[in-house]
Amino acid sequence: MSTLSRRTLVTSAAALSAAGAGVLAAPRGQAAPPRFPWRPAPSFQEVSVHDPSVVVADGRFYVFGSHLAAARSRDLQRWTSVADLVTPENPLFENVTEELSEAFEWARTTTLWAPDVHATEDGRYRMYYCACEGSSPRSAMGTAIADDVEGPYRDEGIFLRSGMWDEPGEDGEIYDATVHPNVIDPQAFVDAEGALRLVYGSYSGGIFLLELDPATGRPLPDQGYGVHLTGGGHARIEAPYILHSEESGYYYLLLTFGGLDADGGYNVRVGRSRDVEGPYLDPMGQDLREAQADPDQPMFDDASIEPYAAKLMGNHRFMQSDGRAGQAYVSPGHVSAWTHPSTRESFLLFHTRFPGDEELHEVRVHRLHLTRTGWLVVAPHRYGGDALAGRPGPLQRSELVGDWQLIDHGRAISADIVDSVALRLEDDGTLGGGAEGRWYLEGTERAVLEIDGARREGVFTLGWHEELGEWTPTFTVLGEDGRALWGTKEV
Repeated sequence: MSTLSRRTLVTSAAALSAAGAGVLAAPRGQAAPPRFPWRPAPSFQEVSVHDPSVVVADGRFYVFGSHLAAARSRDLQRWTSVADLVTPENPLFENVTEELSEAFEWARTTTLWAPDVHATEDGRYRMYYCACEGSSPRSAMGTAIADDVEGPYRDEGIFLRSGMWDEPGEDGEIYDATVHPNVIDPQAFVDAEGALRLVYGSYSGGIFLLELDPATGRPLPDQGYGVHLTGGGHARIEAPYILHSEESGYYYLLLTFGGLDADGGYNVRVGRSRDVEGPYLDPMGQDLREAQADPDQPMFDDASIEPYAAKLMGNHRFMQSDGRAGQAYVSPGHVSAWTHPSTRESFLLFHTRFPGDEELHEVRVHRLHLTRTGWLVVAPHRYGGDALAGRPGPLQRSELVGDWQLIDHGRAISADIVDSVALRLEDDGTLGGGAEGRWYLEGTERAVLEIDGARREGVFTLGWHEELGEWTPTFTVLGEDGRALWGTKEV
């Protein structure tokens, strides 16, 4: 993964409120009143951690990412950098260049990609690190252990290798990069049965799942590279993350399709299964094991995998009807997720780039919701705290009527940015503007949109429209065609 540029931006609540009042064009000397006065404006402190993997320790959230970057937060909104760059000065290790020299030598590199940190049964923290040559799947994956989440970590050695051309791989077969994995992008997790698992892989032969020994963190014997879940033939599928929902009973395999660069079309997708080992299916009923590149096509064949998995988020830009631009993400992806142990609220963490900012990237956090049929959907705007806290009740139907902006994430793997289009939710339940059909509020939050004959389900809720400095009603829905739609009501 390429060298990363950085930006640190602190957005104060006062500045956001003032900006919001300005763009609303209130009468001179009179600020426009907030539409939802019980909810204060959130504040954010940005951080650049590529490929952020989340772990909770000591009441704080930590993300660990490529190039040995790490950051912490107490509220998923204000982040502080903890570490960055693979140098002897990085505080996560006493001297990482010496301690992980075996991995660097094998992978022919001087950097680290996309680690994962997992809390062990005995109260320590185990880092699953990976080094990769970059232009090939020559990679090494190992573990390091620490008593404190911020280190220092002590190397426990390599346990998985890939890219050994013309030599036997971990399964005893001659390594073939079209069917065997690139051993990077790990996530360690405990499944619903209490077994410790590791999902990993990027491009090459796809995404694989191993069972681990909880005492050592190493794979149990005789598994080879593990169970194949998806990908193959150098298809651009990477960054797997498995999230289990007690509410739905499903395991969700979160993936990123496409290339990570600003022009790579990175986008977030998902399949689900009742069994942690799969098969994982998409809303169309397709088995994700079949999402592989066509061997007769050029390498990184996106056309063959584009029809698979529900696309939850890709390049997009919210616009207002008067031409004002709002939230815009470019190549969002490489996700991790966390579920609150008591409230069961779930959150998606990822990095994203931005239009016109080249390879600059920042961490973002969005709420995850479940549809009535048990599919994950992503809230359209970043998390700014509990949007309904202090409100006397849920959103009312009358608050949803009006002019909206609609994003259709489609199914493409493309560098194109999808601009929002106008949509109107009429009082009689019909749709106007950029779509024809009907809309429904079922119960307190369930959203149903019937657009052009296709039914899509999700939720209505409030979101913080950061660029305009206002809380506003939003919806996120997913259809049986695997296309996610986002809406935000115009401010």
